[in-house]
Amino acid sequence: MADDSKTEKATPKKRRDERKEGHVFSSKDVIVVVSLLGTFYGLKLLFPIIYQEVRETMVYYLSNSLSVEELSIAQLRAVAMDVVKVLAIGILPLGFISIILAVVATGVQTKFLFAAKSAAFKLSNLSIIKGVKNLFSLKNLIELLKGILKITILCVVLYQLLKEDMRNIMRMMDMNILASASYTLEMVMSMVLKIGLIFTAIAGFDYLYQRWDYEKKIRMSKQEVKEEFKQTEGNPEIKGKIRSLQRSRARNRMMQAVPDADVIIRNPTHFAVALKYDIHKHNAPILVAKGQDFVALKIVEIGEANGVTIIENKPLARGIYASTPLDGEIPAEYYGVVAEILVQVFRKNKKSLE
Repeated sequence: MADDSKTEKATPKKRRDERKEGHVFSSKDVIVVVSLLGTFYGLKLLFPIIYQEVRETMVYYLSNSLSVEELSIAQLRAVAMDVVKVLAIGILPLGFISIILAVVATGVQTKFLFAAKSAAFKLSNLSIIKGVKNLFSLKNLIELLKGILKITILCVVLYQLLKEDMRNIMRMMDMNILASASYTLEMVMSMVLKIGLIFTAIAGFDYLYQRWDYEKKIRMSKQEVKEEFKQTEGNPEIKGKIRSLQRSRARNRMMQAVPDADVIIRNPTHFAVALKYDIHKHNAPILVAKGQDFVALKIVEIGEANGVTIIENKPLARGIYASTPLDGEIPAEYYGVVAEILVQVFRKNKKSLE
């Protein structure tokens, strides 16, 4: 039974882990119903072939039985081989159909899962205490009730069938073998269909119950959800500190680039952008640093300390700050204004600009 503290639905990771362990839900009743109906309908389709083979074998041995006075070892072997052949023709195809349908029914429910861990030997499965607990579990009680219900339904259907067809069953003594076998097959198929429809309803309820029971077993507590989140996404506090440290290092690298800038454009205390332009390396001026409020003042302070030209242009500072990523080229719309500023700065610093 699931712990009362486990009130949360299983996470995708929990479901994947359970699946890797081979813990998935499936209804045995669905498998039984599919195999049962499929096998009997297979019998109906293969009946002419099976009947013909059995008939030929019986006619052959009955017609030759009077002429045989003593059976040799070779003859006994021939009889055994013929019997095996008849059984193989009558049983193997039906067995193959039953196995294939069972595999398909199981695979559809489990999405064709094969987990080696679930097939491995576990010493804990031999525990007597665990076995006693499972014996009196709710699941086994439900299985017992289902078994009683199935037997009751089977008995009722058989009784009704025999009651309705008793006269026809008695008349089978006067029928030939083919007619008798055909009627028996039709009677059995009618019974199987009635039982199959009822068992299908039971299997549907069992499937829903198995799904509900599985979901209940894999439920998680709130603490388990938190622990899983920490393992997969990382501790939020640690991630926050890492991001803060990364921002700090990035800001320090940005500040180290300010002394090499050609010009700083400010607004006048809220925004500041530092631009650098090398005709041989860049197609357009590059934004080497940008900041707002305190960071903007720090950029201006470092620029002043290193003799970088500082120009106040509110719309230009705000526009470049908003539109240009760090170490990116300024948009083409600002080429003209920035070119005029750089010409003045380069003339002042006696640098050449083509």
